[in-house]
Amino acid sequence: MTVSELAAVQGFKAVTLPDGERKINGVYIGDLLSWVMGRAKADDAWITIMSNINIAAVAALADVACVILAEGVELDTAVKETANAKGINILTAGMPAYETAMALASRL
Repeated sequence: MTVSELAAVQGFKAVTLPDGERKINGVYIGDLLSWVMGRAKADDAWITIMSNINIAAVAALADVACVILAEGVELDTAVKETANAKGINILTAGMPAYETAMALASRL
C-alpha cells in the first residue's frame, strides 16, 4: 500500500504528502524519539502522538514511509513546512495508536 492509498482510507487524513507514492511495508509505534531512530525500519509507517519539529528529523533518519499522528494530534505550520521540505509524509488518525495500527495492518 502507498501512503496516498492510506490517506484515502476512512479514518486517515493527509497533512503533508510530498511523496505519496512511497510504499508502506511495516508499522512501528513509539513516542521516544531516540528509541524510534534505532528501531523503526525503512518504509515503516511510524505511529506516534509526538508533534514537535523533531519528528521530521527522526522520520528522515529512520527513512520511514510516513508518520501517522494518532489520537487526532495536529501539527503547527512550522512542522508542516519542515516536513514538506524534507519530503516527509505525515497523516493524522483520530484513533488511539493501537487501533490505528490495527486499521493499517489489515491493509498491508
